[in-house]
Amino acid sequence: MRLGIATTILMGLMFVAACNDPAADQPKATTGAATQASPQQNVGGTKYAITTQNSKIDFVGSKVTGSHNGSFQKFSGEIDYAGAPERSRVTVTIDTDSITADDANLTKHLKTADFFDVAKFPTAKFTSTEIRAGGQGGATHTIVGNLTLHGVEKSITFPATINVTPDVANVNASFSINRKDFGINYAGAQDNLIRDNVVLTLTLRAAKAS
Repeated sequence: MRLGIATTILMGLMFVAACNDPAADQPKATTGAATQASPQQNVGGTKYAITTQNSKIDFVGSKVTGSHNGSFQKFSGEIDYAGAPERSRVTVTIDTDSITADDANLTKHLKTADFFDVAKFPTAKFTSTEIRAGGQGGATHTIVGNLTLHGVEKSITFPATINVTPDVANVNASFSINRKDFGINYAGAQDNLIRDNVVLTLTLRAAKAS
């Protein structure tokens, strides 16, 4: 009898762990209509290059029974630093066909029309339109910018921690984003539905351009 109770409790704990939503404890990005850049962002500054050698773009997607980790392997960008983050601009362009996940079959599926449809939408792009001091969860700043993904362009707002030295510009951010805001609506199996919110983690270590 005791063994049966222990087994039931263990199975229950495993089920709860499998069902945990990785986006639940992350700041949630807000989305809206795409906006124009603020006037001060036309000011040129020191250029820092974002490359796959010094930066990472990772994500975690989940469904009822568990989660999967993934990343983009090819992207490039630039931080145009004008003396302070609030006067600066960040741009990143992603090769969507470079998406990879922790399961080979999932990697293939993510590239199809069910998800990113990389044949039709080979790139995704983010351009900041505003950077404000202060951010949720102790972040140093709040970044606002236009994200074009899956053929949909929207403004997104998320917290980030920014630190700039003469040689390196660091931007770290982790937040959830609703995939359906960008027309990625595939539901998954009836008994194993895919959650709407995906955790996106940016680890940018941009080196001063030579």
